[in-house]
Amino acid sequence: MSILGIHGIGHQYGGGETLRQQWLAPIIDGLREAGFKHASEMQLDCVGYGGLFRRAGARTAGSPQVDPEQLGNWETEIIVEWWREAAALSARSKGEANQESRQIQPPDFEGRGRVPRLAQRALLQLTKSKFFGAVDVSHALLLDLKQVRLFLHDTEIKKEVLARVSALMKPGCRVVIGHSLGSVVAYEALCANPQWGIDTFISLGSPLGIRTLVFDMLQPRPQNGVGTWPNVRRWINVADEGDVVALEKTLRPLFGGVEDHLVYNGWQSHDAGRYLSSKIVGATIAAAFS
Repeated sequence: MSILGIHGIGHQYGGGETLRQQWLAPIIDGLREAGFKHASEMQLDCVGYGGLFRRAGARTAGSPQVDPEQLGNWETEIIVEWWREAAALSARSKGEANQESRQIQPPDFEGRGRVPRLAQRALLQLTKSKFFGAVDVSHALLLDLKQVRLFLHDTEIKKEVLARVSALMKPGCRVVIGHSLGSVVAYEALCANPQWGIDTFISLGSPLGIRTLVFDMLQPRPQNGVGTWPNVRRWINVADEGDVVALEKTLRPLFGGVEDHLVYNGWQSHDAGRYLSSKIVGATIAAAFS
């Protein structure tokens, strides 16, 4: 019983074996939550591609810094989309205790204290969100965000990442799981290799539905607003309502046939482990091996 997992952004300093150890326990938990009796027999391989983005040969006091004003148009646009979603979530939860003081102003806010530059304004507001508050949005997030752009737009990077997926694909693998950017990688790998005959594709916290910035950049290109269906029997897409990365929670309108599900992961809404341990993911994996 074999599964292939593909991680999201980051992970420059840990490879596939590190991810395998981190993912296997929550997958088993989800299987047991779903009542699957053979959870401990599950085999998992994880594709590690973060090392392709690791800086080589540089000695610095910490990681390299990113100036928000040096970001390209693509990064700025997606940050603004995340800002818009975070503001909407903030507005819906403004009745919660201590939430008002951290209210996120939407992109069209013109009040005092406005930061004049768009990227800096977006980052200032994102630091108020519980979703992004746990990370340094002006540093680590921006470095990792470049990985998405490079995969979508850099032919050589895409080729190397997809080659790592192919290298770990084993005969008899029935389930491919992609988290975050990994769902984009998995989708393109599945489309490029219909001979794999994978039973089930599971996308978690996926940005695949972000039109223009991600969806329209996919290979193969969508036709007439509809994405190519990968050669899988079943595609399950799982998102948390508070997951800002998964801006579009439902993928069925864009790809057809996708089974969309919402879960609640707490304030770590984008966390891979919380997605993997959910009952819906466990039940989906179990069904593929039943």
